[in-house]
Amino acid sequence: MSSYFTDLARQYIDGEWRPGTGSWDVIDFNPYDDEKLASITVATVDEVDEAYQAAARAQRKWAETNPYTRRAVFERALRLIEDREQEIADLIIAELGGTRVKAGFELHLAKEFLRESVHLALRPEGRILPSPTEGKENRVYRVPVGVVGVISPFNFPFLLSLKSVAPALALGNAVVLKPHQNTPIAGGTLLAKIFEDAGLPGGLLNVVVTDIAEIGDAFLEHPVPKVISFTGSDKVGRHVATVCARHFKRAVLELGGNSALVVLDDADIDYAVDAAVFSRFVHQGQVCMAANRVLVDASVAEEFTEKFVAKVRTLKVGDPRDPETVIGPVINTAQANAVSGTVEQALAEGATALVRGTATNNLVGPTVLTGVPAGSPLLRQEVFGPVVFLVPFEGEEEAVRIVNDTPYGLSGAVHTADVERGVAFAKRIDTGMFHVNDGTVHDEPIVPFGGEKHSGLGRLNGETTLEAFTTVKWISVQHGRSAFPF
Repeated sequence: MSSYFTDLARQYIDGEWRPGTGSWDVIDFNPYDDEKLASITVATVDEVDEAYQAAARAQRKWAETNPYTRRAVFERALRLIEDREQEIADLIIAELGGTRVKAGFELHLAKEFLRESVHLALRPEGRILPSPTEGKENRVYRVPVGVVGVISPFNFPFLLSLKSVAPALALGNAVVLKPHQNTPIAGGTLLAKIFEDAGLPGGLLNVVVTDIAEIGDAFLEHPVPKVISFTGSDKVGRHVATVCARHFKRAVLELGGNSALVVLDDADIDYAVDAAVFSRFVHQGQVCMAANRVLVDASVAEEFTEKFVAKVRTLKVGDPRDPETVIGPVINTAQANAVSGTVEQALAEGATALVRGTATNNLVGPTVLTGVPAGSPLLRQEVFGPVVFLVPFEGEEEAVRIVNDTPYGLSGAVHTADVERGVAFAKRIDTGMFHVNDGTVHDEPIVPFGGEKHSGLGRLNGETTLEAFTTVKWISVQHGRSAFPF
């Protein structure tokens, strides 16, 4: 077991490592073999307050620090991740059941986002705007919001914590991070350790491992944070948005999805099969951008289905530490039961299982379903596991209608021999992101990442991160004398 699980099983508040004072512990289990990795006494409402107060105290001096000085912290953090990459990968595999391929994918993206944060420290720019008043100069400053609260999920905890934490810090804010209870180390205290070792001053990043059963809405309602960045389900996201609105806070919400990968009649079938298998089954399908639905033009459905099913049958299910494993465990028993329940419901509605994965504890094999009734709610909801629905269609109009028939609008993909046909198709889909001749699962440091409808509010990455974690302030200067009416 990595020493990280014993060394980092604590709260990190105001630059100090200490136990929580709650009345119960978060138990961190390996989802593959149920090994107990760590036990962390939860943080209380008082400790959440201490974390936010420490962040507020540290932030003002940090915001006044030369951005080139701030940038150096992120350069050192990047080197530390590179130096410790194998240890971090092993931690990801153990704590969340990610395969070695998945851990490598997550770490690659995390490093790319950290490189962008190095540059982000220098990006805020002000403007001077003209005024109708003689002698007046209008200055518009872009300034940090102050303190940002970050709530991260269990599926890509290191990356999805980092992609809010690092930009917020780079732009002169302080952060309080609450990781998911299933991934308190990879999504929380590991980041604190890396930034502490990189020289980030104490108090600027605080990590509280806790749960709403202990603190209720205290993390959201606290008067210090001006922005809450939440990644998770749309159900919880709706609650976060409601609480934030009530307290006049900005909410940045990266929520669930029900993405579709569409195979048009002129697609490269072999390539589309590869893209579809990856898009559905990467990290056991526990990805918000995963292709829950694969839509195939009826004219090529037989060929596609035969090749897709054959490839799915080759996916190795098992120990995520094995480099040959493609599908490891889902995060916990509740998730495994939910996935099995989805399959049972689909079969009860008349669907046919072309591949029927077996479930052993948290290991759930891949299932390929066809013939799900068109009106089934299963086709409209997010399925967070290795289950895929194959849906035939007749022509593009029907494909567009089916893809859009969901309350979600995060990602998607279309495969076609005609790139411009693909772009025209993409423009008709109600999503924040869409990909032509590729998979549905993508994230890059400078593109606007986010969804429409129930898939979220706001965007992250690149210029949109500036909008998320800074605000603008108008300061006017009168160089002459204003004339007042009385």
